[in-house]
Amino acid sequence: MDTRLHTKVTPDWHRWIGEALAAGHPPADLLATMKENRFDERAARDAIADALFGPRPPAASPPADTAAAFRSRLAEGHTLNAGDREVRVLVRVSRPTIAVLDGVLDANECTMLRELARTRLERSQVVNPGTGVGVVQDIRTSEGANFGRGETELIARIDARAAALMGMDTEHGEGLQAMRYGVGAQYVPHFDYFPPDDPGSEPHLRNGGQRVSTLIMYLDDVEAGGETIFPRIDFSYVPRRGQALYFEYTTADGSLDPLSLHGGAPVLSGEKWILTKWMRERAFAG
Repeated sequence: MDTRLHTKVTPDWHRWIGEALAAGHPPADLLATMKENRFDERAARDAIADALFGPRPPAASPPADTAAAFRSRLAEGHTLNAGDREVRVLVRVSRPTIAVLDGVLDANECTMLRELARTRLERSQVVNPGTGVGVVQDIRTSEGANFGRGETELIARIDARAAALMGMDTEHGEGLQAMRYGVGAQYVPHFDYFPPDDPGSEPHLRNGGQRVSTLIMYLDDVEAGGETIFPRIDFSYVPRRGQALYFEYTTADGSLDPLSLHGGAPVLSGEKWILTKWMRERAFAG
């Protein structure tokens, strides 16, 4: 029996993906079927993402003016001032704007945040593109807990630290959201910004405008799997307690970067805990 992985998706499979999505089958189910049929996971994810969001942009470097438009809001240098501490920059990617930050949270804060979140975990939701209402879907199989901005001393401290790192006022930030991913849980590739053409985006854009950047803080190491992936640029980050992944997707003129497509790979062993902060272009009434 041929046990080799298929690294290319044939036209027949591309057609099957399109028909399955049109019939309402969740992307996670399509990915599972393709893996059962010996497809390389990255190739399968790319094909599904192409069907959902259109083909990836060409690999050629953008024009100079486009590159300048996507210049990062993140401060320059190897260390960043987070208000109450210095944070070290481990990795930078120019486009999409990505940075891996070390020392954003200490071990005690990670423990307290996990325990605080456990008391209010519920199945995570995604925004329905037609209505804007949060709904449970199989593209996101985590449990989540939401915190009001500044609702406790700990939360207020993390809110302020995240805002300082992200170069924006705390009033632009949504409330922190903690998420727990058990074995097999994942979040298929998606955008954090609200697609302007989706009717469901309109009520979200009225309050604070478009999202512009994300800070994902990792509350624990993951035994296996659970990477944060950017399939358009073949970038993958392995979760590590206390570190954070920062990325942007909106320029000063409002352009949205399709290279910011990202997701959470399935957890293979252990648990994955993250704490996410989203920033808006204007003050957000949480």
